[in-house]
Amino acid sequence: MVSQETLPKKGVIMVMLDTLMDKPFQQALEQEDLSVLPYFMDRGEYYPRVVAPYPTMSVNVESTLLTGHYPDQHRVPALAWFNQKENRLINYGTHVLEMRKLGLSTCLYDSFYRLNQEHLSSDVKTIHEELADQGLTSASINPLMHKGNVPTTITVPSLIRLFVSLEKNIEISAADKFVYGRLANLSPLKKYSRLWNKYGFNNKFSIQEFSHLVKNDTIPDFSFVYLPDHDKNVHKRGPMDTKGIKDMDKQLKPLMDAFPSWEEALKNYIWIIIGDNGQSGVQKDKNKALVDIRKLLQPLKITKLRKGVQNDDQVVVASNLRSCFIYTLKPDEVPVTEIAEKLQTDSRVEMAAWKSEGWIHVIKGECNETFTFKEGGSMKDEYKQTWEIDGDHSLLDLSITENVIEFGDYPDALKRLHSALHSHEGEFVVTSVKPGHEFISESTPKHPNGASHGGFHKNDSFIPMLVTGTDAAPDFLRIVDLKKWILNLIQSA
Repeated sequence: MVSQETLPKKGVIMVMLDTLMDKPFQQALEQEDLSVLPYFMDRGEYYPRVVAPYPTMSVNVESTLLTGHYPDQHRVPALAWFNQKENRLINYGTHVLEMRKLGLSTCLYDSFYRLNQEHLSSDVKTIHEELADQGLTSASINPLMHKGNVPTTITVPSLIRLFVSLEKNIEISAADKFVYGRLANLSPLKKYSRLWNKYGFNNKFSIQEFSHLVKNDTIPDFSFVYLPDHDKNVHKRGPMDTKGIKDMDKQLKPLMDAFPSWEEALKNYIWIIIGDNGQSGVQKDKNKALVDIRKLLQPLKITKLRKGVQNDDQVVVASNLRSCFIYTLKPDEVPVTEIAEKLQTDSRVEMAAWKSEGWIHVIKGECNETFTFKEGGSMKDEYKQTWEIDGDHSLLDLSITENVIEFGDYPDALKRLHSALHSHEGEFVVTSVKPGHEFISESTPKHPNGASHGGFHKNDSFIPMLVTGTDAAPDFLRIVDLKKWILNLIQSA
């Protein structure tokens, strides 16, 4: 770990730019007329390959960042997953059609309340909670994950309440300074928070709200500012889209201008500019690009979204774009090995894994080889985690030299896969498709000739991070390691 030489005078400001990726970012720096991001690049340390948790979905990424734990500990598996205790599919917002079939009121309440207050494990603490315990303050500006110690209220807009059965006011615990679109805001300004602005869940509203703190000199010890818009650009136009990066750079300018000067902004605060997940390009030909999980699982009976689990259902599918959880409802009748064997028939399946008797079992499409592993043992990876392995380790693109494991196309493959399979209860397979492809099931979004995420591959898993104001670095370049680093920076101020 690099020793700390430059310490913050006031606090840490983290700005998460949804779907920021290294290659298009570098291209934008060369080809686009940018001002703010080059200013940071010229004065900071750039880390192009920080590892995101798996599945690479926003709620999992943010939960891992804020708690410093993988999903086996924080218990938020992905954007969509099956809750065995409640016998229902949880969906925090993959697509409005899926949410309507599952019940819009239920899905919105899951997102507005249960996600942070119930589903995120109370056995781990977020950065907001840790700082509050120390008498320090924090801000959460528009991320999905925001659990803290401060009682607050989110107010559901009246137009939304015309269509769903939700109370006007929902009591939650969040950060000291809390923004959640129009449902909870700081600034008196209503701009960028109308229905057509997604009720404030957009970049300009995030910038407006944090700028309010800047102008009123009320920036806390830690601020987490989330800019969500670029995700949809990349989904539509592909992973090398730079227009969205140019837009974000332009939107960051009024935030920087809210400080007395850009120099003062960087002098008085540590800044962390970071992505959340990468995306892989999806082929143009729908027949090749889209992997219909329903066809692969035939003739098994899959739970319908609108009906919920029925007595004769055999499996539940929770699709997360390029990854999927597949649950057996009748393990004696349909063991997870049968699900895995069906996935193995398609060459587009990059990986399928399940747990059994303490071991993780891994296969891939149109390959007869298998690989198993478990925690502990004589093998040590580059993150100082130890493993016992057996079988064909090339399935996860591992390189092994004198009992030292190095990762290739699947960064931190063993721990990320292990954590995904221990993130919640149930007997299930987790699977991902190769770059160029995307899973589809009932009413899921499709992105042919665009891009998608959620996958296990490094395209989905590596994100860039740009840091100014400190020479200190995390122990390892993984999102799971950032909480400890951020707290150390703040406590050293």
